[in-house]
Amino acid sequence: MEEVEKQIPRWINGIEPAQELLSATGAQILELECREQSSRLRELITYYSEDAEIRSQLQRFRELAQREGPVLFIGMGASYCSAVSGAIQLETHGRLSFAIDAGEWLHYGISVWNEAALSILLTTSGESAELVALFKKDEGKPLGLICNNFASTCWNLATNRLPILAGPEYGNATKTYINGTAAAIILASEMLRRPWKQDAERALEVFSASLDRIFAIRAELQKFCMGAANIEIIGRGAAYGGAIMSALCIREMSGFRAAPHTGAGFKHGPNLDVDGTHVAIIFAMGRAANLGVRLATECNKKGGRVVLISADDREATSLLFPVRLDAVPEPWESITSLLAPQALTLAMIEKTGCKLPPRFQYGAMEQ
Repeated sequence: MEEVEKQIPRWINGIEPAQELLSATGAQILELECREQSSRLRELITYYSEDAEIRSQLQRFRELAQREGPVLFIGMGASYCSAVSGAIQLETHGRLSFAIDAGEWLHYGISVWNEAALSILLTTSGESAELVALFKKDEGKPLGLICNNFASTCWNLATNRLPILAGPEYGNATKTYINGTAAAIILASEMLRRPWKQDAERALEVFSASLDRIFAIRAELQKFCMGAANIEIIGRGAAYGGAIMSALCIREMSGFRAAPHTGAGFKHGPNLDVDGTHVAIIFAMGRAANLGVRLATECNKKGGRVVLISADDREATSLLFPVRLDAVPEPWESITSLLAPQALTLAMIEKTGCKLPPRFQYGAMEQ
């Protein structure tokens, strides 16, 4: 009889999860990991400000970024969402930068890759086929990595690398999005020689103080959105990364179709079919907050429902569900904006069940 070769489990981050996690439901895992976000973010801020090895890596990135050409933040899925904030921070302060989808760059951008000053690849697992392929095609290009898995192929291939420090993650990419985004903003700030710790601590303060309050109203959020034909999530600037991540969270966990848009992108298309079957989640945050408020009014006039996230107290109506979220320095709204969509997602899967079961091992990573 042929012996069947036993495969060694490829546990997430190389760590075997506790038995109670292995038996937890998708909803339990999502809530647990959402509530862990604050402590993980606090740990990252401490390490990035104090750890000698990380400070040395940040100095190395700063030196590499002095070359001519744009700085690229390259990722996929939640990692692409984090990339948006890094690029926005550089662009806001006068440094040419772009957030790029790793799959698109692998197949269409290789011929101009040498024109970039520095490319930062973001990956939670460090095993995604596209990211591994990009590392293998570097040919001496200045590359950096932001990654959550010290045991991964990308981590071992990278010379310049920063940890996400989110710990193992078994549900949606909640912790890794939060910490990956913070790492990208901090790295961009270091390249610009701009202080960042006070801004990061303010974002952590608002995020931590708001989580329980917003999660406590999740049933009301779900009731307000119930019966919608679709949910569209709109953000500008760094909050656009939050909009993409929010849509991913809703779709992956609940199976309900949600789509992200920039404010201008929504105005030039999806805004045309707003009616009573439509729900928009609008992030009215940052320098373009007033445009988000105006868009909410326009949607309401057409009979569409709006969950409006802003720094102001507003009166609720049958078509408007206001969520107050204290202002944070740009581009940290990309982190705080995620709270209401996360709360909504949790309420949806508590009611209808989780469509994405917890994942404890890495499967095949294919293009």
